[in-house]
Parts: sequence; C-alpha cells; structure tokens
Amino acid sequence: ERESQQAAAAMLKKKFANASLPVMPSVTHIVPLLVGCPVKAKKISDILLAEYGLYVQPINFPTVPRGTERLRFTPGPCHSAEMMDELTQALVEIWGRLDLQLAA
Repeated sequence: ERESQQAAAAMLKKKFANASLPVMPSVTHIVPLLVGCPVKAKKISDILLAEYGLYVQPINFPTVPRGTERLRFTPGPCHSAEMMDELTQALVEIWGRLDLQLAA
C-alpha cells in the first residue's frame, strides 16, 4: 500500500510538472503546489470544492513562511491516472482564471 501511495504521488508530481504547475519538491507522499498567497490558496481550494467536487487543503502561515502558501495534495493508491488528469486540468483552468504564474 505504501509503495502504491508513493507511486501515486510520483505520478501526480509528474502530471503537475508537465502542465507547468508550480509543484514543489517533496520526498514524501505529500504533493505541495506553490501558490504564494493565502487569499488565492483559499480561493483555489474553494473553487475546486464548489465547481469540481475536489477537496484540497490550503496551507498558510504560520505552518509555512509567508509567501510560500501552498495547496497540499495527498494522492492515495486508489487515485487513478484519470482522476489525476482531471485534477490537473482543473488546476490549469483555475490558474488561468486567477491569472497565476505557471512554472517556467
């Protein structure tokens, strides 16, 4: 189960990176996506839940330093590649809607 969770996390990190989403480095099963603004992190979380039925937790100060606010994804062994594709597409759409910077 742990190996499957690590594989799911690696897959999601790769999908985010391929979509130019600002995925942060992580060696754990947690996949952090840098937003850099507490208001926008909460807004993205709210949009994902209201419009896509997806829950993601925004992480803000004091848990992380100001300016490094992020979304914390924790994919599990039951999350399919198709589910991750839907999430990635939703995030790309939201990133554009909120005029956020994609990764270089």
